[in-house]
Formats: sequence, structure tokens, C-alpha cells
Amino acid sequence: MKHVVIVGGGFAGVNCAKKLAEHPEVRITLIDKHNHQQFQPLLYQVAAGFLAPSNVAFSLRNILVRHPNIEVVMDEIVSADLNNRSVTSANNKTYHGDFLVLAAGSQANFFGTPGADKYSYPLYSLHDAELLRSRILAVLEAANRDQSLIAKGALNFVLVGAGPTGAEMSGTLGDMIHHALRDEYPSLPLGEANIHMVDMGHAVLAAFSPKAQAYAAKMLEQRGIKIHLGTAVKEVASDHVVLSDETVIPTHTVVWAGGLRAADLSVNMGMRPGHGGRVDVASDLTVPGCRGVYALGDFANITDKNGQHLPQLASVAEQAGKWCAKNIAADIAEKPRKPFDYFDKGIMAMIGRGSAVAEMGPHRYELEGPMAFMSWLGVHVALLSTMQAKIEAVVEWMWDYFSEVKGDQVLDRFSQESIDWGADKPDQQAQAKPAGNS
Repeated sequence: MKHVVIVGGGFAGVNCAKKLAEHPEVRITLIDKHNHQQFQPLLYQVAAGFLAPSNVAFSLRNILVRHPNIEVVMDEIVSADLNNRSVTSANNKTYHGDFLVLAAGSQANFFGTPGADKYSYPLYSLHDAELLRSRILAVLEAANRDQSLIAKGALNFVLVGAGPTGAEMSGTLGDMIHHALRDEYPSLPLGEANIHMVDMGHAVLAAFSPKAQAYAAKMLEQRGIKIHLGTAVKEVASDHVVLSDETVIPTHTVVWAGGLRAADLSVNMGMRPGHGGRVDVASDLTVPGCRGVYALGDFANITDKNGQHLPQLASVAEQAGKWCAKNIAADIAEKPRKPFDYFDKGIMAMIGRGSAVAEMGPHRYELEGPMAFMSWLGVHVALLSTMQAKIEAVVEWMWDYFSEVKGDQVLDRFSQESIDWGADKPDQQAQAKPAGNS
């Protein structure tokens, strides 16, 4: 039997494994440092308490249980020998295959911003989302006990990045603070909460059309979001952030959605990574010069038929995983591989309750408002891995949309309650300047 080693249990890795499992003559080893697949596009809803962790994380063993030729191994891969198609784990165990598929995913890119890696909250894993949810609730509970902490930034939230993750988290946080939690914190002046979204670019959702950008900015501003465009985060501290225009915002909750880079494995493979630390691949998803080695998903720089880099989207990873499996099957059958042909379903982002933008299909048919919101729901339900998750997510969303009763906001990461409110310095108490370039 031919042995295929797949590193990474995300959309790319899982779809590659499931498609390869259709060939009984192939043995597959799927390796991931977690025992679950996480649905990254919905992590911000876990952070805001609108979805439970079980709605966006699925056991890899359960997903693949019906495929006896797939072995799931929970291990962290730290290096790779591409010439020998082998990888080595943090436990010093080596896995070797006739084919090697690298789909190790991505992590936050802090771009060297001082303090960002220590004091901000990225949003690229289930663990990240749960920590952020607990921090949001912790500052709300602290301000509810002692309202003098509001002057120290307890109700200030800073989101770095105006792309889909930043815009979706900002809008959902606005709904959470100004709508969902009003009855739960009756004595807390949530109207004094400030949510700042900061981005170096000059538009919200830069990948979308100008019409969609204008709609998204309008919907965010209606939710009380202060938008700082053309502005970078210069420094992140435990109790404030400093912007490139020298604005100081006292805060204890900074959400980092400012960019992605490939997982650390990319620098331990004996080759120079490409843009974003990702692996440059040929049109058939193979790593040039490395026989039998493929790279997929957020770990790879994949181009379309026009030579343009495809975005880090779940649909790209899903299709690339299935395409990779077909090319490996072609390799085994000694048939020619085919260049990856991505079917562009479009792009979309939810700005908040009942508000979304969508550009559907390769011709980018534009939708906004409730129609785009319903389209967003349908697409994301379809991408979820299990029928139980699809049903539960629909129930949660419909309950949120039609009911005034919200899900429980449970603070279950007690480490996030440890906040040194006395660390603030007098010159850090100035409120942020109004976002004149919003």
C-alpha cells in the first residue's frame, strides 16, 4: 500500500484525507497537534458568546471514523525533510510516507509590533476564541464591581485589522456590548463602551467592492465602532495601545486580526518560504523540486489560472485538499497531474446581526443587508463538518435573530480575570482622539 502522510487537520488536510480514503490501496496518516478540526471563520462568534465551542470544533477521529485506512495521530510536527518525504515531531518521532502533504495552517502575524505577541488576543484557534471571550467578560465584570475602572479603559476594546475577521469581530462585539448584554448588566453604563477598529489601509474590507466597503463602514458605525483608517498600531502594552498618530487608548482588551503567516514548520524544512512564510507551490499543488510533496491551505501560496495568489479562505483549502487527493491518485496510477482549477464561489462577511456583504460567484454579484446575511448563514452551515453542528448552528443563529434571550455568557478561563488595574500611568489616561478618518 502507498502511504500518504498529511500534516494538519484543517479544511485542506481533512478533505484531502477523506478523498484519498476512497482508494483502499492507500494508507493515510493524518497528524495534527490538536485532536479536533476547528472552523476558523466562526471563531469570532465563540469569542462573542453567540456560539458554543462545540459548534465550531469537531473531533478528527469522529469525522474520519468511517475510513479504516486513515490513522489519526495527535502530535506536533516541528521539522520536515522534503527530500525524504518525512516529518519529525516535538516528541522526536519521525513519520515517513510515499507522499507528503503539508497543510499545517497559519498563525497570527504581529509584524514585529512591540508587545503585540504578549498583550493582544489573536483569533485563529479555538483556544484563542475562548481566552478572548473570558477576557471580555472579565473586564465587564470588573467594571460592574467598580465603575471607576471605566476611566482605566475597562470598557475600551481595540481591534487591529479591518479585514473580514476584524470587521466581523467588531460588528459582533458591538452587538454584544450594546444589545445582547444590556439586560444582564443593568447597572453598568455600557453606553460608555468604546470599540476601536484600527487598520493601516484606507478601507474596511479592502478586498470587496467600494459599495460593499461603504456599507460595511456604515453598519459598523451604527454599532458604535470608531474606525481608524490609515493608522497603524505602534505599541501594545498591558493597559493601553499607542497608534502611529500618537493617540493613546487605555484598554485591557486588544484583539489582533492584523494578518496571518504560515505555521512555524515552514521555517524548519530546509527551504526558503515565500510571501507570508508560506510555501510556494506549482500549479498542480506540488512543491517544486520535491518529488511527492504537496502543500495546501493557509500553509501554501496557491495561484489561480491567471497567476494571482488565491486568498486564505476555507473554500480554497477545501477544494485544494480534494484536488491534491486526485493528483496523488494520478501519481500512483502513473497518470499526469492536473493544474488546480479553483471554482470561485465569491467572498462574504457578516458585519453584525442582520447585516452582511456578499459578492457571489466569479463575476461578484453583489448582495448586502438581510439577503447577504441569509446567504452568509447558508454558506457557513454548508461548510460545517457534521450534521449535528449544522443543526445546532442554525438553531443558535435563529434563536439569536428572533429572540431577545441570549445564550449564557460563561467566564470559564479564570486566568483572564487577573488584570493589574493599578499598572496604569497618569499619562496613559487620555481618551483616544475621535476617529476623524472613519
